[in-house]
Amino acid sequence: MYPINVFRVTSDSDFYARFWGVRGSIACPGAETAIYGGNTPCVEIRCGSHLFIFDAGTGLRSLGEFIDKNGIDDVDLFLSHTHVEHIVGLPFFGYAYKTGNALRIWSGHLEDGKTTESVLRQYMADPLFPISIDVFSADVSYHDFKAGETLTLNKDITLRTTMLNHPQNATGYRVEFGGKSICYVTDTEQYEDGPDRNILALIDGADIVIYDSMFTDAEYPDFKGWGHSTWEEGARLCAAANVGTFVVFHHLPERTDADLDVIAGAVDKLRPGSLVAREGMQLAP
Repeated sequence: MYPINVFRVTSDSDFYARFWGVRGSIACPGAETAIYGGNTPCVEIRCGSHLFIFDAGTGLRSLGEFIDKNGIDDVDLFLSHTHVEHIVGLPFFGYAYKTGNALRIWSGHLEDGKTTESVLRQYMADPLFPISIDVFSADVSYHDFKAGETLTLNKDITLRTTMLNHPQNATGYRVEFGGKSICYVTDTEQYEDGPDRNILALIDGADIVIYDSMFTDAEYPDFKGWGHSTWEEGARLCAAANVGTFVVFHHLPERTDADLDVIAGAVDKLRPGSLVAREGMQLAP
């Protein structure tokens, strides 16, 4: 079943983000997470007829069903990084098994000779998985870049990227289309001596910023070095960069719907108009 909740998008919008997975670290389905959702990261960004996916968490399975029902046959998948919760949905992405579909998979964080294809091939291999990536029937291609590069996919769409502060690296993205911009910034850890300049440059003046808000400022001292940030830091960055809408994302698995309701009230009070991501939420700049 795919999401049904829709927020702040008009029927004729041709640029928007839709959330299919909003949790960090591990999927957490259950009665206490039913409203905001328990799937790991997966965000769809539409630019006219182009469909981009950011991360292949468990939410990717439902997105694949939605894509199939709507007859889409050309997709780009951008990975923030290849930690397991961000790629675990790929083997269950039905779109990749359908002849005639085109799927381009991108990542910009890898070093030491690793490639997007080699990492995913290692993940879908004995003894971790019963089938390999060679079983995909779609036309799948793998693309590597260096975080910090700008990717121009066509004359209308630009993706700017930056390196994030995360163990084994991660990549932040800014999608620019029709004079508007949406940023996807997860997983990243804040700095104690000031704001992350890479992120500030990436999100400057953006219309929507989706930001790793796994912890609160009060919780963060117990999790230094884990590679994640706080919703308060996200609000500070968005204020400094003159961002339109700040979206709290990558929720702690233990965070219940009631907990997230409290955070939603607090972040809206600190920065009015900010939102807490939930599965099915759809936002247009």
